[in-house]
Amino acid sequence: MKRILLASLLLTASASSFATAPGGPGCGWGNMLFEGQRGLPSHLVASITNGTSGNATFGMTSGTNGCSTDGALQYNGKSMLVLGSIMTELSEDMAMGEGEALTTYAVVLGIKPEDRAHFASVTQAHFDEIFSSADVTAEQVHAATLAVLKADARLAQYVEQA
Repeated sequence: MKRILLASLLLTASASSFATAPGGPGCGWGNMLFEGQRGLPSHLVASITNGTSGNATFGMTSGTNGCSTDGALQYNGKSMLVLGSIMTELSEDMAMGEGEALTTYAVVLGIKPEDRAHFASVTQAHFDEIFSSADVTAEQVHAATLAVLKADARLAQYVEQA
């Protein structure tokens, strides 16, 4: 059951890690009506306008309404859901330098398969920095991991995409 949950979370995080706004950042009547405005209310009303009228979907299929499907989708958030759910397993795996949770974390961070053994050894060597206390949060572990990766010449390339 734990493997199914980890796989589901990993697939969700992996799929959304490549996720620009569908149709592009200026897609739909809502974006046209509220062009240049900032803030949560404007974004919400633009999103509701696009969603309830279906014009963004039409725009993507017809190439109108400022919509395009040429660009790659992006997701700029962090996958804390995955990390938060495997903290205990991750700390154990990182201390040993191997394991499913450590591999899952490497995949979520975008570490290529050929660099995962190096990732495991580097994070094991810096375990005390990454898991600095017994009550460390997922956000603190993530920030500390990125700091360790940034200091490593081979793994620094992954900091920008994480």
